[in-house]
Amino acid sequence: MFEGLFQPMHLLVIFAIALLVFGPKKLPELGKGLGDGIRALKEGMKDHDTKADAKTVEAKTVEAKTELKPEIKPENPESKT
Repeated sequence: MFEGLFQPMHLLVIFAIALLVFGPKKLPELGKGLGDGIRALKEGMKDHDTKADAKTVEAKTVEAKTELKPEIKPENPESKT
């Protein structure tokens, strides 16, 4: 359905329409805003992945520590007769 949508000629037509609608003064501001938004989205996704990885590592570390602890059963002096 979207095959061939972003061909060079199509992009030029889209740019020309945007230039007519927004004007030459507003277009760079819109491009900068769009770029900043995409950059913030990428950073947010990277931060989210880093936090999720840190939680996973922490959970695995806690799990590994609990597996390494030997069970120590308290001795009952009354049971030794």
